[in-house]
Amino acid sequence: MGGRVTGAAGALAEELPRWVSLLRAPNPGPMTLDGTNTWVLRAGPDAPAVVVDPGPADEGHLAAIAAHGPIGLVLITHGHPDHTEGAPRLSELLGGTHVLAADPAHTIGGEPLTADTPLDGSIDIRLLKTPGHTADSVCFLVEHAGERVVLTGDTILGRGTTVVAHPDGHLGDYLSSLELLSTYRGIPALPGHGPALADCGAAAEFYLAHRRARLDQVRAAVAAGATTAPEVVAVVYADVDRSLWWAAEWSVRAQLEHLGVEQP
Repeated sequence: MGGRVTGAAGALAEELPRWVSLLRAPNPGPMTLDGTNTWVLRAGPDAPAVVVDPGPADEGHLAAIAAHGPIGLVLITHGHPDHTEGAPRLSELLGGTHVLAADPAHTIGGEPLTADTPLDGSIDIRLLKTPGHTADSVCFLVEHAGERVVLTGDTILGRGTTVVAHPDGHLGDYLSSLELLSTYRGIPALPGHGPALADCGAAAEFYLAHRRARLDQVRAAVAAGATTAPEVVAVVYADVDRSLWWAAEWSVRAQLEHLGVEQP
């Protein structure tokens, strides 16, 4: 959900590491931007790849992912359908490859992801717990051949800003997650939607400033007499297409909860 911010959250990455490939799902839309980004990580031509976020249940897209085999593992950044819907079919196409997610509902053939889940292999992958967009949101810090990237799911997008999907999402958690990601300065961010960004830390700081400005706008709207989330949306998101106000209401409800404002 972009709000007034529709451009990139920072400079775009000029190029990806040679061991990173992007397959974009054919599901563009207001919430998915150009489509869901499926990332394929492979240390070398014969090494098993790791797939992050299979995307929707689109047979053509899933076949394109499978064509990058061998694939040893599928990882999920969070449970929204545009990231996970194709996971069961992809696992089937790959002969039962495990799909690991923080939420057991999206885990196939293994245990749910935790900070202790062993992900080390030919590519070093470290789980970063980043709740806020959703309760189960995670990012992945990946290192290989002296290069690092952060796969950010929907916690940081390549363009615009994301929603805090209240009540599953939580603004306090989201701000803490952005503060964590702000420490990864100079490391490219590979988002769940939109283009890759050159600097994860800078993008996280941009998002933090945006969220704090939004909170100030919500405070002002409440002080001026807005008493419900829809009323706040009509003030704070007045320049956003009304067809997206339902998504803005998720974030506003999270903001009101964060501010301790009683909601009907």
